[in-house]
Amino acid sequence: MEVKPFEQIVREHGPAVLRVCRAVLGPDAAEDAWSETFLAALGAYPDLPEGANVQAWLVTIAKRKAVDQHRSAARNPLPVNDIPEPPPAAAPADTDGLWTALKTLSVRQREALAYHHLAGLPYAEVAQLLGGSEAACRRSAADGIKKLRTLYEEDRNGIL
Repeated sequence: MEVKPFEQIVREHGPAVLRVCRAVLGPDAAEDAWSETFLAALGAYPDLPEGANVQAWLVTIAKRKAVDQHRSAARNPLPVNDIPEPPPAAAPADTDGLWTALKTLSVRQREALAYHHLAGLPYAEVAQLLGGSEAACRRSAADGIKKLRTLYEEDRNGIL
C-alpha cells in the first residue's frame, strides 16, 4: 500500500479536524490547536501503522492538544484591571451563534457531537477517545443534539 503524502492528509482531514477543534475549544483557540495537531502529526506520520484510521488518529491528537490548551489556560495569569485590554476579535458571524449554543452543552456532549457529527467517527471510536461505552457516547450526542434543537426552536420563535 502506498503512503499518501502528508500534504494530502492535511487537505483531506484538515477541515474535519478544524471543526472538531472549534467545537471543543471555541473559535478563539481552534486554529492554534489545529496547527499544533498537524505539527505533532507530521513527526509521527511516518510511523503510523499501515491501514490505520488516519482521521481517528488526527482527532485523537487534536483532543490531546485541546486538553493541553485547557491546562495551559488554567496556568496563565489573570489580567489586572489597571491595564486596558483591547476587545477580543469578534467571531465570524456564521459561528457566533453556534458557539454560543455549543457552550451550553456539557463538555462530554460537545465532544461526542464534535467527534461523531463533525469528524465523522463511529461511536465505537468516540467511546475510545472519551472513555466509557459506545452507548454512553451515543446518549451524550443525542442529548446534545436535543438541546441544540430546543435552543434553535426558541431562537426561531423569538424567545431568545
